[in-house]
Amino acid sequence: MTGPAGPPGQVPPGPYPPPDAGAMVCARHPDRPTRLQCTRCGRPACPDCLRDASVGQHCVDCVSQAAASTPRWRTVAGASRPGKPVMVPILIGINVAIFALTVVAAGSISDNYASVLFRETSLVPVDVAGGEWWRLVTSGFLHFGLLHLAFNMFAMWVIGREVETVLGRWRLLAVYLVSLLGGSAAVMLFSNAGTQTAGASGAVFGLMGALAVLLYRLKLPAGQAIGVIAINVVLSFAIPGISITAHLGGLVVGAATTAALVYLPNRQNRSVQVAAVAGIAVVVLLAIGVSLTL
Repeated sequence: MTGPAGPPGQVPPGPYPPPDAGAMVCARHPDRPTRLQCTRCGRPACPDCLRDASVGQHCVDCVSQAAASTPRWRTVAGASRPGKPVMVPILIGINVAIFALTVVAAGSISDNYASVLFRETSLVPVDVAGGEWWRLVTSGFLHFGLLHLAFNMFAMWVIGREVETVLGRWRLLAVYLVSLLGGSAAVMLFSNAGTQTAGASGAVFGLMGALAVLLYRLKLPAGQAIGVIAINVVLSFAIPGISITAHLGGLVVGAATTAALVYLPNRQNRSVQVAAVAGIAVVVLLAIGVSLTL
């Protein structure tokens, strides 16, 4: 009544007689008699192994095969649908946690920059030239007081969520970190050797640049995003104590990195994207190297 039995755990091969030819057993459960069949492969199946389809019912094996052969939905950057933002809240959590450490170390919320931790990890070009290279990265997770932190984290939350939706988690992280490094490179090139700089602003401006590129690539209105960027650039010039060089450096590098992710040929190939981001990071590092010779 059924085809010859195969090895344990495998579905017996067909062909199978039609349902009205007598009782059969489920291909996946030989102990269950059934008169039902999969309308796709013809194998007998019990009710637990069948799923409703547009025509008849398909067995769970056919459903799995169809799902595996269906192309996955991808964004313009090649990312699968990411769902809720994950990387942005993680980055915000890291920034807040480091701020809390500097507050505890300094014993003050407003004067947290007086802590040893802050002094040893903020960006000072002359110290980087002296071999303290970690400042190029660690400075991007420090903030001068609660207001500085709140402004950057709010901007990251509003802008970063939109960018992560299109780029996905790891591409967003790449843009964030390369933008942070781009902001540090601009400080190294154009700021005074003894200037102390800190903040996630370079990375946040990188996300602003990323958003503008994505809106243009998706042919969506980008006027509002560009207006927000313009306002922030003007504020960077107008408010004393803000590092305009870090902001512009992050903005340019973030936009360039995102453009590479969404415009390069074969951008759906992850290796191509990794190579593109790595290439931009190398250019930024070379710029930092040049700053050390000036």
